[in-house]
Amino acid sequence: MSDLLLTPLNALHLELGARMVPFAGYSMPVQYPAGLMAEHHHTRNAAGLFDVSHMGQLRLVGPDAAAAFETLVPVDVIDLAVGKQRYGLLLNDDGGIIDDLMLFKREADIFVIVNGACKVEDIAHIQAKIGQRCEVIPMPEMALLALQGPQAVDALSRLAPGVEKLVFMTGGSFMVAGIPCFLTRSGYTGEDGFEISVHAEQAEALARALLAQPEVKPIGLGARNSLRLEAGLCLYGNDLDPTTTPIEAGLNWALQKVRRTGGAREGGFPGAIKILAQLACATGAITRKRVGLVALERIPVREHTALQDAAGNAIGEVTSGLLGPTVDKPIAMAYVAPEFAAIGTQINAVVRGKIVPMEVVTMPFTPNRYFRG
Repeated sequence: MSDLLLTPLNALHLELGARMVPFAGYSMPVQYPAGLMAEHHHTRNAAGLFDVSHMGQLRLVGPDAAAAFETLVPVDVIDLAVGKQRYGLLLNDDGGIIDDLMLFKREADIFVIVNGACKVEDIAHIQAKIGQRCEVIPMPEMALLALQGPQAVDALSRLAPGVEKLVFMTGGSFMVAGIPCFLTRSGYTGEDGFEISVHAEQAEALARALLAQPEVKPIGLGARNSLRLEAGLCLYGNDLDPTTTPIEAGLNWALQKVRRTGGAREGGFPGAIKILAQLACATGAITRKRVGLVALERIPVREHTALQDAAGNAIGEVTSGLLGPTVDKPIAMAYVAPEFAAIGTQINAVVRGKIVPMEVVTMPFTPNRYFRG
């Protein structure tokens, strides 16, 4: 643990009794004394505060920044309106996913958030590919907090009047408890909520102000994982990786029409020929597809669990799995051969030599509750 990086909230986590674990090169809170289940339910019912300062924040600056960034991601950056946010995918030349990210169009720049475990490589990749066309400015001086849950807006609007007017995937600059912040109405739990970028020197003061609100409790990485899985959201490194294309991952919705075949700016991103061919052929052009699974017995099915058909033939592998606290069932994400991806298909997981029947279901496992106005 002595070699791990510390977030600006490290001392606060210890004060709150967090159990710290290594994650993405940082010492991070996996849970607090209340425990994972209580933290999960509190976020679903009230508001939870997460430290996500291990994530990478950067700015793309210059008149050519949007067009340049479009050469790296299969999304519409140029036509994204100022004040709006979009989910994006950083791709390699074979169409594999280097990382998933969030991008926000501001008046003076494009604000980008990437995953903590990938941030050094991501920033180097972006700099190498488009650094001649725009400024790529890392923001290591900034911390990042996520306030998630149905009562997040009540807690935050008390400290930052006006945030309640934002809708999902919009944002702006606000004073929160007198502290300058840039925040978006977004998150990775399936709940309404906000992600708040704040200078590292003021992160603890902000966190304490938020935790002083009656709705808010601190939440660790354990509950963040169970919340995002119930919401049907991918975890990079588990459900997404450089060998997986957006179509295999079922992220077709993340490719805007303008970048697809026949669109005004068709292709022009890494792996475009392969990805657009996969998109045109639906399941015919891919050898595996991401699905949601529910176990038909009360046995959790973890990542890397092998999946078989009724005859015992290998058909895929689980990439994320646990007992979903809200749905109260063992749930999982997995990649399976396309012929086993239809809703209602029954397949078998092999858990310590025991066959556990599972069924392919629609995701999310619990309804998302983003605030769209």
